Amino acid sequence: MVVLERGTWTSYSACGIPYWVAGDVEDAHTLVARTAAEHRANGIDIRLGAEAVEIDLHARTVTSSERATAVTQVLHFDQLVVATGATPIRPDLPGASARGIHGLQTLDDGAALIETLVSQRDLRRAVVVGAGYIGLEVAEALNRRGLSTCLVDLAPEPMSTLDPKMGAMVRSAMEGMGIEVRTSTRVEGFEVGDDDWVRGVVTPDGTLPADLVVLGIGVRPETRLAKEAGLPVGATGGLVVDRRQAVPGHPGVWAAGDCVETFHRVRQESVHIPLGTHANKQGRVLGTNVAGGYSTFPGVVGTAITKVCDLEIARTGVGQHEAQDAGFAVAVGMVDSTTTSGYMPSASAMTVKVVAERGSGRLLGAQIVGAGPGSAKRIDACALAVWNEMGADELAMADMAYAPPFSPVWDPVQIAARRASEEATGR
Repeated sequence: MVVLERGTWTSYSACGIPYWVAGDVEDAHTLVARTAAEHRANGIDIRLGAEAVEIDLHARTVTSSERATAVTQVLHFDQLVVATGATPIRPDLPGASARGIHGLQTLDDGAALIETLVSQRDLRRAVVVGAGYIGLEVAEALNRRGLSTCLVDLAPEPMSTLDPKMGAMVRSAMEGMGIEVRTSTRVEGFEVGDDDWVRGVVTPDGTLPADLVVLGIGVRPETRLAKEAGLPVGATGGLVVDRRQAVPGHPGVWAAGDCVETFHRVRQESVHIPLGTHANKQGRVLGTNVAGGYSTFPGVVGTAITKVCDLEIARTGVGQHEAQDAGFAVAVGMVDSTTTSGYMPSASAMTVKVVAERGSGRLLGAQIVGAGPGSAKRIDACALAVWNEMGADELAMADMAYAPPFSPVWDPVQIAARRASEEATGR
């Protein structure tokens, strides 16, 4: 088995990079699950710095190029696995190639950003473009490093995967941490100094001063090579695969991870949600099938979680507007409560929103924003309920654990579910 990897690292946690930048993770090597040497010890011929530059499906060959020497080699295959991941969206704007503007997807990206933070002693002002998961986490990291940090996004509130009222809570909390939040703001370009270093982020409302810019405006599936070879690409831009991660119509060709689209169990359509949890599961399914076994990937429900300082944020299924766009008539239950019994000294404020289908009461989604530990991981109970198409009333009456240090006697998730069920069914 031959594996081509154009980078210098293998099997690492990209999700941990913002915490490395923040200083919570001391060394990049701790983010590596398996090194190249460990893979080779398992019989895998992994070639670092080797990039696949052409796939010939008729000849069943892959042409690789050594990035350091440009020497090419043609490799024959019986089974081909495409796991090219996703590529960061880099805006085609004036000044976007200036020094001091960073993306953050690979360990090398993280190392470059940390090198800038360490070597450029006069950094004072940072602008993060994009208020999704990565943008929020990077904004926190830079804020904790002592930089005056501004977060900019085109959407009306941070975290556009949340409903606006929940996103507004995220905005309020970030502003309370000293992070400036500019929403409904379009980036038009970057002001660059004579030394080719970024000096500001240009918006319709003026230029935001910046000594450092980090782009967190999302990624798109990296499918150029696959498309050139004639492999099918769906409406999301990801490669089309079946439940076994096989590419339909191309025997012996498989794909998994951020380069593919997958099936959303609530929306009943293909989506592109680039998360490490999905990639790991898809890789396991694919490997089982390539090795002669049988396994399927059952889809996703859009579960995700993050934190900014002490603020915990999570969501699963579909939000209110997303459900309406998908054709559901919706009912909503929302509750402000605490992570523990209110009289406990550890009690922290949290808000839970539950979305159910009007009439049937089926649970469609949930969102949580909490000001302390113990709030966001509650989303897992909601995710399992959405996964199994449970009714909101079933979640409301489920036998969940209770003790004052862990929750109120009625868990906030269950109260929100009960309210959604009552509105959905009229009972």
